[in-house]
Amino acid sequence: MSKKLISFDWAIKRLLRNKANFVVLEGFLSELLFDNIKIEQILESESNQDYDDDKFNRVDILTKNSKNELIIIEIQSTYEIDYFHRMAYGTSKAVSENHKLGDKYLNIKKVISINIVYFDLGQGEDYIYKGRTVFKGLHQNDILGLSEKQKQTFVKQEVADIFPEYYLLKVNQFNDIAKDTLDEWVYFLKNSEVKDNFKAKGLKEANEVLDIMRLPKDDQYGYFRYMDSLSLKASEVFSLQTEAEYKLKDEIAVNSIKEGLSNEIISKITGLSIEKIEKLRGETLN
Repeated sequence: MSKKLISFDWAIKRLLRNKANFVVLEGFLSELLFDNIKIEQILESESNQDYDDDKFNRVDILTKNSKNELIIIEIQSTYEIDYFHRMAYGTSKAVSENHKLGDKYLNIKKVISINIVYFDLGQGEDYIYKGRTVFKGLHQNDILGLSEKQKQTFVKQEVADIFPEYYLLKVNQFNDIAKDTLDEWVYFLKNSEVKDNFKAKGLKEANEVLDIMRLPKDDQYGYFRYMDSLSLKASEVFSLQTEAEYKLKDEIAVNSIKEGLSNEIISKITGLSIEKIEKLRGETLN
């Protein structure tokens, strides 16, 4: 039977930066990127400092892929509505912080931004999105490519291989049916559970490393306080959404009253009670 584990977004800030636990992150990255990813080191950048802001968890990692290419990967998770802007800022910061002043631009490392979100960000039906930089001709509709000399010099095949890539995991949109090993990771990210039949890289180790009962008492207290803060934030967001919906219904009702519609029709349109509409009518016409 599967047990409840520490949430991944908390773990990347507290536990998974420990070298002994790299196997968990390596498994996740390998499954998501369809490559064999090894962690070289956790980067000592400004972004990796342990801030008290529990709304934002991020770690920058120097990794090596199966082609022995060094790639900077940032994994971040937050609950902020301006998250797209945060993504753009994060990759820019990762590039600038890890490029030495005076060094050749040729030596700028590829950045892959992996973003785990637990709220409705943007509009779309999928739960995993990938973004790349592509230069498309305005007149010929062609894709700008690299010359053969550039391919040899840069050791890249496409222009997009130079620029940051973005992965967006909208875990709450996942239907809990794991069809492959990547889905098994998404299931874990959403539910903080690893099923007994899961085979994805890193999940077996996650099942041990992220056991809540293995945490020291102080860390257990900190973790539960963090989860309580997320529940409170979710309640606040729900309250704001509900308040906004009621306000919108009131505005529609007031506009309908001004247009001369009957209480019955307005009630069908807005779902408001006749009593509420009568009250709004009195306030509007007086």
